Amino acid sequence: MPLAAARKLRAATAMTASQADPPLTADSPPPGGAKPFAARFSILIITGLSGSGKSTVLRALEDVGYFCVDNLPLSLLPAFLTELERSSQDSRKIALVMDVRTAGFLQDYSRVCRELQDQGYALHLLFLEADERVLLRRFSQTRRQHPLADHESIAEALRQERASLQGVRQMAHRILDTSLYNPHQLRKLILDEYSEVEPRQRMLLHLISFSYKYGIPPEADLVMDVRFLPNPYFIEELRPLTGNEPRVREFVLGQEETMAFLGQFYGFLDFLLPRFQREGKTHLTLAIGCTGGQHRSVVIANVLGEHLSQENLPFTLTHRDLAQAAGG
Repeated sequence: MPLAAARKLRAATAMTASQADPPLTADSPPPGGAKPFAARFSILIITGLSGSGKSTVLRALEDVGYFCVDNLPLSLLPAFLTELERSSQDSRKIALVMDVRTAGFLQDYSRVCRELQDQGYALHLLFLEADERVLLRRFSQTRRQHPLADHESIAEALRQERASLQGVRQMAHRILDTSLYNPHQLRKLILDEYSEVEPRQRMLLHLISFSYKYGIPPEADLVMDVRFLPNPYFIEELRPLTGNEPRVREFVLGQEETMAFLGQFYGFLDFLLPRFQREGKTHLTLAIGCTGGQHRSVVIANVLGEHLSQENLPFTLTHRDLAQAAGG
C-alpha cells in the first residue's frame, strides 16, 4: 500500500478510537451499561449508517464461515437463535446486519440484547459510520436510495438516521469510521479483526484436469496447457492406462522438460496465490489441460495437489474428463 494511503488508514483508525467514548477492550464494558463481551463472541451485530459499508462487512464475514443474515426483524431474533442452536451441529459464528430498516431495532434493541446476554449469548455490536460528504458521494456513485429518503433529500435522511442511531452507537463495542477505507481495505480490516481462520486457509483452490476435446472448464480462473509435454498415448503399453497409474506417472515425471516446467510452475503459484488471497479471493480454479484428459493433465494435477498439501493449502481435485478420455 502506498505510504500516503497507509497514513490515511492510521488516521482513520485513530479518529475512530477517539470517537468510541471511552476506548473499549475485551475486558471493559461498553458505554451505556452493556455487559462486557467475550473475546470469542458468538453473535456479531453489524449496524450503523446507510452507505458506511455494512454489506461489504457481511460479505467478508460470510466468506470466512459466519452464518449471515441481513435485516432480520428484531422480534424474530430470540426464536431465530433458539432454532439455530437446536438444529446446528457446530459452533458456527453468526453475523447479523440490523439498522433503521429493521423492524423494532431502534425501539427494542437494548431490551432484547440484555435478555439474550442474560441467557448466556455473547453479543458484539459493531457500529459503522462515515463522514456525511463521503456517504453522499457513495450514494451518488451507486445511485441507491436511502431507506429514509422517501420525502427528504439524502443529506437530510442521513442526518435523521445519524440522530436516531445515537443510542445504539453508545452501546457499541466497536465504532469504525469507514470514511478513508475503500471496499478492499475495509474487507481486509474485517478479516484481520474478526476471522479466526488462518490467512492461508481463507482461499480454497480447485484443481481440474480436462481434455481440450471437450472444452476448457468455464469456471477456470487460470488455465495451463500441458500438451507440450511428451505424450504417453504414443507409448503402446501406456495408451490404455491413466495418469493415476504409476507407470504413466513415472513416464511423465521422468521427462526433463516436465521437471523444469514444474519447478517454474511451483514458483509461479507460490508467488501468485498469496496475492489472490490478499485481494480477498476465496476460491480459485486452476485447470490443467491436455489432448484427451487421460495422461499428462492427470499426472500434473495430481503432482500439483501434492505440492499444495506440502504447503498446507486447502484444495479439491477433479479429473473432469478421465472417464470418457480416449487418449492423452
